[in-house]
Amino acid sequence: MLTKSIKTIFLTGLFIFIGLFLAQAQNGTIRGKVFDEESGVPIAYASIFLDDGSQGGMTDEDGFFNIPDVPAGDHVLSFSFLGYDSLGVSITIKSGQVITKTLYAKPSSIQIKGVVVSGKKQLNKKKVMVSTIKLSQKQLKALPSTGGEADIAQYLPVLPGVIFSGDQGGQLYIRGGSPIQNMILLDGVPIYNPFHSIGFFSVFETETIQSVDVLTGGFNAEYGGRISAIVDIKTREGNKKRHGLTAAINPFVGKLLLEGPISKLKTDGNGGSISYMLTAKHSIIDQTSKQIYTHVPGGEIPFKFDDIFGKVSLVSGSGSKFDFFGFNFQDKVAFNDLANYEWNTLGGGMNFNLLPKGSPTIITGRIGFSDYQSVTSNVNDSAPRSSGISGFNFDLKFTSFGKKSEVNYGLGVNGFKTTFNFLNRFGITIDQQENTTEINSFVKYKHQFGNLIVEPGVRINFYASLNTFSPEGRLGLKYNLTDYLRLKLAGGIYSQNLTSTVNDRDIVNLFVGFLSGPEQIIYKPNSTEKADHHLQKAWHAIGGLEIDLGDNIELNVEPYLKDFTQLINLNRNKQTVQEPEFVTETGLAKGLDFSLKYQSPSWYIWSTYSLGKVTRNDGLQTYATNFDRRHNVNFLATYSFGHDKSWEASMRWNFGTGFPFTRTQGFYQLIDINKQGIDFDYLKTNGDLGIIYSSQRNDGRLPTYHRLDLSIKKTIKFMKHASLDITAGVTNVYNRQNIFYFDRVQYKRVNQLPVLPSLGMVLKL
Repeated sequence: MLTKSIKTIFLTGLFIFIGLFLAQAQNGTIRGKVFDEESGVPIAYASIFLDDGSQGGMTDEDGFFNIPDVPAGDHVLSFSFLGYDSLGVSITIKSGQVITKTLYAKPSSIQIKGVVVSGKKQLNKKKVMVSTIKLSQKQLKALPSTGGEADIAQYLPVLPGVIFSGDQGGQLYIRGGSPIQNMILLDGVPIYNPFHSIGFFSVFETETIQSVDVLTGGFNAEYGGRISAIVDIKTREGNKKRHGLTAAINPFVGKLLLEGPISKLKTDGNGGSISYMLTAKHSIIDQTSKQIYTHVPGGEIPFKFDDIFGKVSLVSGSGSKFDFFGFNFQDKVAFNDLANYEWNTLGGGMNFNLLPKGSPTIITGRIGFSDYQSVTSNVNDSAPRSSGISGFNFDLKFTSFGKKSEVNYGLGVNGFKTTFNFLNRFGITIDQQENTTEINSFVKYKHQFGNLIVEPGVRINFYASLNTFSPEGRLGLKYNLTDYLRLKLAGGIYSQNLTSTVNDRDIVNLFVGFLSGPEQIIYKPNSTEKADHHLQKAWHAIGGLEIDLGDNIELNVEPYLKDFTQLINLNRNKQTVQEPEFVTETGLAKGLDFSLKYQSPSWYIWSTYSLGKVTRNDGLQTYATNFDRRHNVNFLATYSFGHDKSWEASMRWNFGTGFPFTRTQGFYQLIDINKQGIDFDYLKTNGDLGIIYSSQRNDGRLPTYHRLDLSIKKTIKFMKHASLDITAGVTNVYNRQNIFYFDRVQYKRVNQLPVLPSLGMVLKL
């Protein structure tokens, strides 16, 4: 009865939303896309308006625009964007008619020098965007790049509320959420391990990225399946007009990108095109470090990885689009006397965006699959650990626009299989092979009442293996106090059915196993009372203040609270087969994030400060997590100079207070009687060195972390489409000895990577 009631309420609400929305559709709609005429690249955040500008909007990342509720009659549709010639098109529209128009803008021959007017500022006034950071490829390249190679793994730690745990084997933590609680999407497909073992590089190729949305909390109902954060990465289409090549080499990696038209875009015809893009990246640091970085402890940086990504895009003249893509990512690392680790990811999918003729509704969807397999062996382990997760996802979303409203609704199905095998120190094997299916539906409605923007949403998840429904309300609000001052608020409830096997006491947290939520009975923290459900859940509450301090300066302040009402962990220390395989705990993350951005034709400056506190409670004690960095500061600056802006100097400085760790109380001789048997002489036997840990978990703090990176780049242009970028850089300029880990048994400290100078070149044809 409860299940039927939930379904009835949801469907009734959905139809009411749609009915109210369609009641507004008395006039016509003009929609379409804007492309660069020379390359066919979509133009994002451009101004699109009718007649005197009383109606209009902005293009999104795909160059799409939509102007609803247009009165019947003759109009002029105009386009305006810095760096392009303005254009206007005459349009006649009838009542109830939907017109789709594709525009091709010519790059301006006149270089305008002056204040950069950011389209994002207009976007901020019309969208809630609480805890949402939008990144472009240009911003990613503004960071001083390790080895001359810009990468999102180097940029994400610059964002407020984001903590990266180290240069080697680092993990990403976002506002109190562990890596398993963050959803990383590549064109809609989940990527279960997005970072290579050397923390400077991700599996994503920067040259292929179109946009990155980082949602650090309070995200609305279109996203689900994770309880902390979302990183949504979208790749661009290949060049629709000409074939191109990008080749790069530096001490860390070599890469190659090919792109071009299969069917060339004709701007004077129907506008359809087919394009391709293929990129490959191969690490060489394990070889070059032997000659270049001989000062590195051990004489070698033992990382190897390979990344391959390919994409074919079909775009119709009406703006509808189909993307087909595939990828393969591999990683290997061997720390001497510590751990050997490798993983492989294989996947692909299809995305589509349909603009049905005569309908104001836009249909988007995606079908994808991903397979991730990993194995690791530690010196002190008697058997290797292995883990795998493979599955598919299907999503279908509908979007309709009103004059001051927008409704999104959709459904999705996710299915995955997890495999896990682990032998713990007590000789107990923990093994899981589980098939899981999740079904979800959502509706989100946005309406602007004067200066107030209201964005309520509802998401319903059904976890089939647990036979559990999870209805989740979401809400976003923004109030434009003035043209330069905005208040915002967001929050909701979130759930997930995926957990990891990470142990906070692992010296190097490279291995991350994946497990679906337990079907067997689980108990509340340190008790014999059954848990209310078998999911990980959290509540988010986030406020915010946006201030435009000038045409070029933006200040953002966001206090946040995440209440993790139930977290589920693998019981890796079970001593008998009768003990439960999973244990629970609760958590709390709270903090305050500041960010200040300045942008002009020559300067890009980004500074952040994060104050945070992240704790967990296992029923025995409340303790700080091993990624609880109380204070974190980032400063990034990029300066373009020279008469043709062909020189670019960049710097980034990061400071973070020390991570918690559990102190060592003492040592003892560890003799395993079960292995030795009853006949051995324990008086004459030398056992291993056992460690007595402090009774208070994570009661100590490591030293502070800070690092300065510098780089300078020169761009040499040979002809219109041919250039060479030469980048010289230094990572960890003043050779800060940041701790990597401390070997308690050998009483030996191992540091992060030392000073690393580099020289890289990127050739574009």
